[in-house]
Amino acid sequence: MTKKKETSVEQKLRALYDLQLVDSRIDEIKNMRGELPLEVQDLEDEVAGLSTRLEKMEASIEEIDVSIKSKKLFITETEDRIKKYKKQQEKVRNNREYDALSKEIEYQELEIELAEKHIREFYAQTEHKKETLEETKSTLDDKKVHLDHKKTELLDILKDTEKEEKALAEESENIKSNIEDRLVKAYTRIRNNVKNGLAVVTIERGASGGSFFTIPPQVQVEIAARRKILTDEHSGRILVDQELAREEEERMHKIFQNM
Repeated sequence: MTKKKETSVEQKLRALYDLQLVDSRIDEIKNMRGELPLEVQDLEDEVAGLSTRLEKMEASIEEIDVSIKSKKLFITETEDRIKKYKKQQEKVRNNREYDALSKEIEYQELEIELAEKHIREFYAQTEHKKETLEETKSTLDDKKVHLDHKKTELLDILKDTEKEEKALAEESENIKSNIEDRLVKAYTRIRNNVKNGLAVVTIERGASGGSFFTIPPQVQVEIAARRKILTDEHSGRILVDQELAREEEERMHKIFQNM
């Protein structure tokens, strides 16, 4: 393991502020994407859900069509049986046989009526399902168009920032490699605990950046002296003087321009 070279407190402060500038720039790029990645994911889930729903509806309509065909076949077969029974009636030898065939014909006719009723119900179900199917198809088409638009929007942003973001990530790691581990861990912990990701801030109007709590004059003098790493007792942020911040901002700005 390569040992990190010894650096002065001022060099450490400059490195930490540089790291903050780089990470803040990465945050800006990510904020440019905003909620787009989540929107794309949500739309992809919606499209997948609607597609599955369509498949199930189409399968259901096909099942109903099979049932309709089955009932129609049943009616045809039943009509053939009725014809057969009526022919048999012409050849019967007594009333008892004739009545038995009549009852069977009546029963078969009732079966046909019931089958026709089922067919009408099946057609009504199919009509309703087809209407829902068309509405779902329309919704799916709209969602797909919206998804394509969002994907294109996200892709354009990624293309514009991909190179810079990669370079910034490498720069962030490079800076970290020259800062002792305990400071990197402290920086990361602070950064993760604050909403805006600012772990290193300057003194603004006598208070630490992003805070309304005043820094005592004596502490401000110590911060400007750059002899020790000081933190805001309220937010825990690392504090640097404005002159150091300005110098590093100008230097890092030139580096950012070349990325």
